[in-house]
Amino acid sequence: MMDKNKLPVYPDEPKIPILPNLLTAGNLLCGFFSILTIFKGMQLPDGSVEAFECYRQATYFIFAACVFDLLDGRVARMCKCDGPFGREFDSIADVVSFGIAPALLLARAVLFKLPVPYLGDCIAVLYLLCAALRLARFNCMAAAPKKENQSSDFVGLPVPMAAGAVVSTMYLVIDITTNRNLVIPTPWNIVMAVCMTVVSLLMMSRVIYPSFKHVTIERRGTVLGILLAVAAICAVILLPWIAPAFIFLCYLLYGLVVRPFLTRRLRRAIEIEDEEEDQM
Repeated sequence: MMDKNKLPVYPDEPKIPILPNLLTAGNLLCGFFSILTIFKGMQLPDGSVEAFECYRQATYFIFAACVFDLLDGRVARMCKCDGPFGREFDSIADVVSFGIAPALLLARAVLFKLPVPYLGDCIAVLYLLCAALRLARFNCMAAAPKKENQSSDFVGLPVPMAAGAVVSTMYLVIDITTNRNLVIPTPWNIVMAVCMTVVSLLMMSRVIYPSFKHVTIERRGTVLGILLAVAAICAVILLPWIAPAFIFLCYLLYGLVVRPFLTRRLRRAIEIEDEEEDQM
């Protein structure tokens, strides 16, 4: 029995590294401002230039959140200060930036025009639930004891990549069909609905996707990997409306239909792995 005369004992406070968690906070703030911008667009007439500008700004915030999310884990590993607090904080930020924000953006900008009433809202809810479940599953797997020869790759499509895929595809559809306004033809609305549904299911799938966690400043890169990275950066600069969708689609298809058929040597070249990493 507990001695009533003794002072209560509380759990130890977790260690909170400053720099990686500041980057995670940047991710969270980008998601928050994206949602605020979407609400602003919802108050404007559907299909107006002003509403489109709001939704475009919201996509920029989501892409910026992707950059912060890419950096925070790498900075934590470089500083050797990754831990459970950072993992949980990162998941909370990801739910906002890559779960709520893309679901709300697609539901209000595109999916609300589907022929079946409320179908767009249902698809957006499916996406949000799959994103939250994917993050919870990832945290459980990360906290479990490490197995011998355990891979660092992702099981299921990562949530930031899922958000990037649906948002960049919406960007591309707007560019090629409507001269960059929001009067999107119904067939393309259906294409976006199918795309969002597929991405949602891939997040909860068992498809293996490369994490690239071993790619750091110190790590030697392969010629193929460096060329692919340079080509991707140049494409985004020259074709900002087209290249992001193509890059995210390549990542999605790489894990789904390409990677299972590659030899280990070619896979190491593309994913910038080395023999030592492969044998861990």
